[in-house]
Amino acid sequence: MAWNVFKFCTALRALGSIMIVFVLAIIGVTYYSVVIAHYGRSLFLGGFETYFSVVALILFHSLLVMVMWCYSSVVVTDPGGVPPNWRPLTDEEKGDADPLVASGYGSAELDSMQLVMPSDFMSVDIRFCHKCKQFKPPRTHHCSVCRRCILKMDHHCVWVVNCVGAFNYKYFLLFLFYTFLETTLVSLLLLRVFMEFFNDGEIDETPVSLVATFITFVLNLAFALSILGFLIMHIALVGGNTTTIEAYENKTSPKWRYDLGWKNNFQQVFGLEKKFWFIPVYSEEDLRRMPALQGFKYPTRPDWELPQRH
Repeated sequence: MAWNVFKFCTALRALGSIMIVFVLAIIGVTYYSVVIAHYGRSLFLGGFETYFSVVALILFHSLLVMVMWCYSSVVVTDPGGVPPNWRPLTDEEKGDADPLVASGYGSAELDSMQLVMPSDFMSVDIRFCHKCKQFKPPRTHHCSVCRRCILKMDHHCVWVVNCVGAFNYKYFLLFLFYTFLETTLVSLLLLRVFMEFFNDGEIDETPVSLVATFITFVLNLAFALSILGFLIMHIALVGGNTTTIEAYENKTSPKWRYDLGWKNNFQQVFGLEKKFWFIPVYSEEDLRRMPALQGFKYPTRPDWELPQRH
């Protein structure tokens, strides 16, 4: 029997907020090794060492701020849930609206809250969650860890103790991006110190700094390599306008109705305002104009059939 990676998250529910403490501990050890034990002291050596330490510390702290900002945004931002008694619009209620009007960016219908029975929508492609006992908007999936339906759910991440969905997917991607840059920088900064462990000469380090440096280098190098794989995977997912769950469910089908091309797919995640692309916030104009950022309605390609979801 094939192993389902998505069910693995359920077994990790007991970890809870311990993962946040673990992440903060890694950041603390890294900060001690880079700033206090090494490059903070090099600021007073003079010459090239001082200039190099200043540049290294500026880069380190700048990336650290972005990592913490993006990480906290993923943790505290609700990924998007289905409102109680939400129901989809019927064809009569939709009218003549074209899902591709203005590149698919219009106002989403979020005011349809009247409870109806599933049999009222037998003629359209409607999904119903039997665990939550309510209808599910397009691209919504039920999370067994959070015990609710998540809008455009990508996966449940134990590292952020939260689901990654419509409202925080951009923040998660930026967290991966800046963490990769930070861990790569730390690995490069500590590489020289790490190589001294294998020299025959005496090392001018305290036992505490030696252990911290060794652990920091190994952990950051391991994270940099593993996160690089995740980044490549999610870049491909964004390029195809799909999620981890959707890619797993639809792995045998070459067509995907929500794939509108690289540019439109990227904008559905990061917004239209370029100045907000690399920070974990959206402009009010993007939130107003783009229904994809609201999690209930997505532009589609009418020439491709949408695979049935259950």
